[in-house]
Amino acid sequence: MECCSMQVSSSLSSSILNVQGSSSPFSRKFSNKSFHPRLLSSPLPKPFLQLNDKPKSFVYRQSLASLSSRTNNGPVSAEAGKQSWDFGRFLKTLYFFNGPPSPAKFFEFLIEKLSSPSPSEPVKAMDTSGIILVAGATGGVGRRVVNILQKKGLPVRALVRNEEKARKMFSPDIDLIVGDITKESTLVPEYFKGVRKVINAVSVIVGPKEGDTPDRAKYSQGIKFFEPEIKGDSPEMVEYIGMKNLINAVKGSVGLRKGKLLFGFEDNNSRELAWGALDDVVMGGVSESTFQIDPIGSEIGGPTGLFKGVVSTANNGGFTSIRTRNFSVPEDVSAYDGLELRLKGDGRRYKMIVRTSSDWDTVGYTAGFDTVAGQWQSIRLPFSSLRPIFRARTVSDAPPFDPTNIVSLQLMFSKFEYDGRLNPTFVEGAFQLPVSSIRTYIKDPICPRFVHVGSAGVTRPGRPGLDLSKQPPAVRLNKELGFILTFKLKGEDLIRESGMPYAIIRPCALTEEPAGADLIFDQGDNITGKVSREEVARICVAALESTYACDKTFEVKSVIPFSEPFTVDPENPPPEKDYNIYFKTLKDGITGREILEESPVPV
Repeated sequence: MECCSMQVSSSLSSSILNVQGSSSPFSRKFSNKSFHPRLLSSPLPKPFLQLNDKPKSFVYRQSLASLSSRTNNGPVSAEAGKQSWDFGRFLKTLYFFNGPPSPAKFFEFLIEKLSSPSPSEPVKAMDTSGIILVAGATGGVGRRVVNILQKKGLPVRALVRNEEKARKMFSPDIDLIVGDITKESTLVPEYFKGVRKVINAVSVIVGPKEGDTPDRAKYSQGIKFFEPEIKGDSPEMVEYIGMKNLINAVKGSVGLRKGKLLFGFEDNNSRELAWGALDDVVMGGVSESTFQIDPIGSEIGGPTGLFKGVVSTANNGGFTSIRTRNFSVPEDVSAYDGLELRLKGDGRRYKMIVRTSSDWDTVGYTAGFDTVAGQWQSIRLPFSSLRPIFRARTVSDAPPFDPTNIVSLQLMFSKFEYDGRLNPTFVEGAFQLPVSSIRTYIKDPICPRFVHVGSAGVTRPGRPGLDLSKQPPAVRLNKELGFILTFKLKGEDLIRESGMPYAIIRPCALTEEPAGADLIFDQGDNITGKVSREEVARICVAALESTYACDKTFEVKSVIPFSEPFTVDPENPPPEKDYNIYFKTLKDGITGREILEESPVPV
């Protein structure tokens, strides 16, 4: 609520006290003489209207029906200086946000709060760096990725199937989660809290038919050919169904390039919230507002929300607002950098208030924004700009804003800014603000948040004009290996369609050779050759920080031919590469699918 420097008058007190009639037991128990002097003579106490019941499911039509008939079926009017306080609307505000009020409980709660100090809320520091999840962390590329991230001092979490194997492989302090992407039930949501980026090195297991050593030496060397077969789960289970499960598990915490829609109407998507008026009537004022859906009010003639009303400074008021009921499940928007509002301005300055507490009268993390009259515009409000405000004053010792626990949203037009400042655009009278959407956003420049290690050759099975004798074994044996490349490509498609910022790396034949050889990056899925697993791991980590790699699909190999081993002098290793030199050459939209789609191969 806004600070209006208003006091509880004796008439207001008696009005509230006589809700149940003067002869009720409640009125006899709580007479004016029995109230604490502060309740009758001081500004409204901090817990005024503090309501804690759980919110109920709600839709717009119910929201409007709960408001006064004047705000729903007729014009909203509050001519300055000519109205008295509307106790009925006050109760309807209570009812909307909390259901039928219980006066006895309400005043018992007030007196309890006045007679005992409230415990201070502990300050909770937020870790904004974010965790990097490595899936397939015990594999040849995955374990190298983990080691690189740990050496860089970055927070890493390893997703593994075999905990015992992982414990032997990594340092004792490794953050391990045990799960199998082919089994959705093992991907517990708690495992992925705090994950902001993912490197996926999971792959179907292929091994020599004749068998392999315990450490898979024949497979790992990557140069000498052995007749292959699938070991364990099928390509469909790992590369397609497993990919779908992994994406669903991490998408919420990693974030979407377009952001997350919290409210509004966009294309074929919509999301509704239960908005209710919360005006200065709660402080004794007479301003009045409502929230409606205009079915043709958007910039393209579709539906939009409409916050409108009349604001008045009568009775020391001066603000109107709409606020959502507390969300049944708090929103976690920690993957994003702020809120973006799409609205049609009217030249006034408004406030967006975000709450992270389910309490009624508590700190709201607030940002003001200016609008341009008559223009549709996008307003971005970075989370870093949100100021902790309570009754129009900055709370210097408030806990940091917690984007993992958004409980409610509020839009406000007010005479008051904060800390004694006034809104320079404030004028009494009617206003309206069409709001078509409220969504989160990722600030530019955007880097990949889901890096996937795939395979060169995924678009080649069935491609016309290929000399199969010159292609990798998986291309020739795609069908015999359970359509391994076909399902790898389908898994890639899931990533590209997910909305997450991504990079897809398609290495040629993987070897145990050291990193350091000169590289060739290509697109279109045409090259053959070999590349070091260590090199691929380094490329994965570098891609996380490169805007040039974002939403790109590419192949990579070294310039060293198969027949020539690559070694380095441990005393004089090659310098670290600047992978951005390679990433800068990549183009959007090239995957090799272009040729495949001309002559599709059925699965």
